[in-house]
Amino acid sequence: MHAHHHRPPGTPLPPRRRVRAAASATLLLLAGVGCAAERDPDVYTIMNSGTDEPYHSWDQEVMDACGAQAGVRVDQLSVPADQLVPKALRMASSGSLPDVISLDGSDLPQFAEAGGLVPLEDLGLPTDDLTESALAFGSHEGVYYGAARSVNSLGLFYNAAVLAEEGIEPPTSWEELRSSAAALTEGDRYGLAISALSTEDGVYQFLPWLWSNGGDERELSSPESVEALQYIVSLVDAGSVSPSVVNWTQADANDQFIAGNAAMMINGPWQMPVLREHPELDWAVVEIPVPEAGDTSVAPIGGEAYTVPVNVDHPGREQVAAALVACLTTAEAQLDWSTKGSNVPLDPGAAEEYSEQVPELAPFVDQVRTARSRTEHVGTEWNTYSQAIGTALQAALTGRSSPQDAMGRAQEQVESQVEGRS
Repeated sequence: MHAHHHRPPGTPLPPRRRVRAAASATLLLLAGVGCAAERDPDVYTIMNSGTDEPYHSWDQEVMDACGAQAGVRVDQLSVPADQLVPKALRMASSGSLPDVISLDGSDLPQFAEAGGLVPLEDLGLPTDDLTESALAFGSHEGVYYGAARSVNSLGLFYNAAVLAEEGIEPPTSWEELRSSAAALTEGDRYGLAISALSTEDGVYQFLPWLWSNGGDERELSSPESVEALQYIVSLVDAGSVSPSVVNWTQADANDQFIAGNAAMMINGPWQMPVLREHPELDWAVVEIPVPEAGDTSVAPIGGEAYTVPVNVDHPGREQVAAALVACLTTAEAQLDWSTKGSNVPLDPGAAEEYSEQVPELAPFVDQVRTARSRTEHVGTEWNTYSQAIGTALQAALTGRSSPQDAMGRAQEQVESQVEGRS
């Protein structure tokens, strides 16, 4: 495993099904639970998953500045990403919820559905200036609950020196990627590294192939969906992708790329801090190749959004909390955070400036423009779909099932589970 065992900000989390099932039930009880702890009117708490340095210190600097602007002190409560939701639920039951919670985009629908979040427009945060993707990312069922400071997606990283040596241009279509990956496979080096775990790391990486091909998580057995899985299987069968990808996280794929065991990889901008530790590596990034030249590359959008939990006992605090959220997500704040943390600002002006300041990551700005949220169509049911896709990936890549059978079973699995709950 990777030395950096933490989850970089905004990368996808492994599904936490039991926790989420409990989330709705617990949040519905919020309003009537326990005696709310007395609050210091001059101290506000923001909960996030920024436990690691330098992220924690960067966060505190901007929180201090926004607190000063609002005339309050801001305490940062950072908990490991996989513990954030359970911790928030425990705090809810004791009436001591933080004033602002930075929620992973895939967790937001659960909290919103249960009535645990205040719509930001009700608190005076306008949505007129937001791009469609920014609005969609922070919304659930058409209501805007979460303001994102920065987001991320996936791209195709390549070893520029190796491709130049082989006389290969960065691929833009599936056919070009197939031939390039084959040509770049030599000795211990594979053409392409990916993550194909059954958890969210692997599912997140499968989505660009699925979506760009017109496939859909709601129709996993469609020809377009099956074809996307068939394409990945064909790269492994051809020997261009290691069969070990079924065990690789995204950090593992990055390690293989750095070690020279892969000429290209699918990964996200959160790998930047690790890549920058290897100045000898001559890399660049392009958008993920599409089925046919000219198709739109559709990848998942990841990240976190600042939300204001319903504060039944201290409703006046919601207004100040919203002012803090507004301050934390200005165009200037987005640009500053994205440049430091290698994510992408959602504000169009900030994104343009970011492309000029960090040209090597400009392709991610383009990728984010057409990216979409995993929960956009299926909302709180995303984990059911994710689990089914992850199972299909593993079955097809280990040769236990044909892509068609694997996706057919995934579709049946989803239908029985979702219908069972409706």
